[in-house]
Amino acid sequence: MSARILIIDELHPSMFPMLQSIGVEAIYKPEIKPVDVREALAGMDGLIVRSKMRITADVVAEAANLKFVARAGAGLDNIEVEKLEQMGIHVLGANEGNSQAVGEFTLGLLLSLMRNIPRSNSEVAQKVWLREENRGEEISGRTIGIIGFGNMGQSFARVLTGFGCRMLAYDRFAPEKINLPVERVPLEQIQEEADVISLHIPYIKENLHFANDSFFRSFSKSIWFLNTSRGDVVDQQALVNHLKAGSVKGAALDVLENEKLHTLTEQQQQEFEFLASAPNVILTPHIAGWTHESYVKINEVLVQKIQRLLEKRNG
Repeated sequence: MSARILIIDELHPSMFPMLQSIGVEAIYKPEIKPVDVREALAGMDGLIVRSKMRITADVVAEAANLKFVARAGAGLDNIEVEKLEQMGIHVLGANEGNSQAVGEFTLGLLLSLMRNIPRSNSEVAQKVWLREENRGEEISGRTIGIIGFGNMGQSFARVLTGFGCRMLAYDRFAPEKINLPVERVPLEQIQEEADVISLHIPYIKENLHFANDSFFRSFSKSIWFLNTSRGDVVDQQALVNHLKAGSVKGAALDVLENEKLHTLTEQQQQEFEFLASAPNVILTPHIAGWTHESYVKINEVLVQKIQRLLEKRNG
């Protein structure tokens, strides 16, 4: 075998024949404890992780042969990317693998919010039949603001194209990715014109509480708000306040500031109780990119990137 890779999280079994096909030996230890990973990396050429632990420079400090760390999922916020790359260790992600899943799911959240689907389902299940009270709104003719236009934002735009809506997008890091029919605009224009806001930004230090009180105050309309990116990019208290005030018409959140629901602070508990009971809020357990198809696609994307990297390094 030309390379050995340590895998410390459970992955779809399709990963192993894929790695074997490119001459890579997989050392599969999904039950390994985080404290044992550093020692287990001895002699390894690569590491594949999902969410088990944070991969820091210290974790890989003694892994002299390590060429890359790959995350089997979207986002690299549990990896010290800059420090690892300074050590000559490549960091690979698989955002492309679940982008279709995220785009479809975000559309589902938007339809569910605007057409009162979860609420009316709950009412009918209790034999409450309210038609007029559940009259909804159409996506057609609305202005959709997409903040962050990487793989996820682009996917959401693609699934929206048949709905007859106007799409505005803002991306601080790669504005050149935004092309018609999506309009490339500054954030201020989105805040002036959008009816719907969908966040597709990574969690990095600069994005902590990106959507804060000032952000929500800057909209000229009452908005529908969607977040399928990371919980930390939204100031949850500010969102709750604007839902109460009506400046946010409704919200669908696939992520929360603290997703370990048994460890909520007193303030987080109060916010959660409001969100969980509000008829215009939808909460889901971080499943936007979580499909049977994406489980395999993530492997395909990672293996392709690993193959290219190893071929390049081997000349």
